[in-house]
Amino acid sequence: MNMELVHKHTWLHRINPSMKLIVMIALFLFLLFVHYLNWLVYLTLFTFLLLWSFSGYSKRLVTLMAMPFFLVFLSTASSMIMFGKGETTWFTWGMVHVTEESFYRGFHIGLRAFLFAVLGLMFALTTRPVLLFYSLMQQLCLKPKYAYSFMAGIRLIPIMMEEFTTIRNALKVRGNRERTGYKKFFHTIESYSIPLLAQSIRRAHRIAVAMDTKGFDGERERTYFYKVGFSKFDSYFMGSIILMVSVSYILSIYLPLFPTGDVRYGN
Repeated sequence: MNMELVHKHTWLHRINPSMKLIVMIALFLFLLFVHYLNWLVYLTLFTFLLLWSFSGYSKRLVTLMAMPFFLVFLSTASSMIMFGKGETTWFTWGMVHVTEESFYRGFHIGLRAFLFAVLGLMFALTTRPVLLFYSLMQQLCLKPKYAYSFMAGIRLIPIMMEEFTTIRNALKVRGNRERTGYKKFFHTIESYSIPLLAQSIRRAHRIAVAMDTKGFDGERERTYFYKVGFSKFDSYFMGSIILMVSVSYILSIYLPLFPTGDVRYGN
């Protein structure tokens, strides 16, 4: 089953995967301490434009992939907006109490969740899993037995989807017996889960035996089919992140879109 989406290779695809991973983790931790709404708004806008322009995928596809994250934004923000605390009341109805302070806090939390999702999507769309694990072995000294185990696990996903399709077609050919209510539900779960689980266990056992036979124990030096190193695109990526953070901060001061201040304290 060919599940690969058509895309172009941009400079984001040529960044060292280990460096990209470290920068993304550092950026996640940094965003946890950004409590200024305007700064976060501009940073989210620039990050989405970076993904939209240089992911290598069509802009329509990127927009469709980002649509579910708007639901995450709405669900995360609404819980704080409708049930938060504050002094300036905008709307009240029963348990729902919307204040100015709760609105901006909720918007801030939802925007942060959306930004996390966009960064994760950027990493997933522009990083090949194989090169990521090769980079972890070569740059971060991850033991081959762990790296190749993860790669084998990722390779099993499309195989399991093929098996799921095969089982579904086989059940259609045989014809399902008429069941109603909870019996039909449990019968469907049983029909799919037991064959998939049995095949996965057999395949995982064969892979483990093969890896052990071929010496994937991490006790000796290995050669690699792929050599992953650093390039000028790594500096481009670092410069882009620093530029986005800096420009967002400057714009939040001189061109604010919302009331300025720390949303934690309603200042």
